[in-house]
Amino acid sequence: MAEEIITIPTEHGDTTAYVARPESPNGKAVIVIQEYWGLNDHIRDIARRYAKEGFLAVAPDLYRGKTATTPTEAAQLMSELPLDDGIATIRATVNELHKTTGVDHFGITGFCMGGTYALRSACLVEGISAAVPFYGDIPEEPVLQKLRVPTIFISATKDGWINAEKVGQLEDAAERFELPVESVKYEADHAFFNDTRPEVYVAEAAQDAWAMAVAFFEDKL
Repeated sequence: MAEEIITIPTEHGDTTAYVARPESPNGKAVIVIQEYWGLNDHIRDIARRYAKEGFLAVAPDLYRGKTATTPTEAAQLMSELPLDDGIATIRATVNELHKTTGVDHFGITGFCMGGTYALRSACLVEGISAAVPFYGDIPEEPVLQKLRVPTIFISATKDGWINAEKVGQLEDAAERFELPVESVKYEADHAFFNDTRPEVYVAEAAQDAWAMAVAFFEDKL
């Protein structure tokens, strides 16, 4: 596996992306979107895990070099990031990768804030062909109705942020608008996939969700 940092030019200014290239490529690519902490070691580790499965894995830096170490710092960074800036960075990442690699179908996944952006990008960004958002916020209905790509939305039953009401709204919209969304729930708390946070990490749920995401991207991309 090879690692590198690439520059992503966006309409809001340049940023970078962490790239993990597989030793044995399967011809598929996954974009990994950060939690509200920023593009930290945990997110780079997830990208490396995808590369070990054969995927070209790319994690764009939505915060342009900033990371947080406390929830207060993370919440501030998240609140200072306009939604359209984050989406523009993801769109620019897709365009840059298409130009440099020739790949034109991308999977997208993300966690916490990254789940919000992953689901929104699946609705709005051309080139995204499959999505696995983890416990992200639900787009407003006019955006959500644009979802055309297969999506698995992963949530946690003990999550106080992406709670049962919000997940229910997504499931209701999916039924009313016949959206290609499967809702998968784990008996866990928000951020249960993050193995650097023992207070919320649930190994069995995380491992199951990981296997499901990898198989889904292998099938849909």
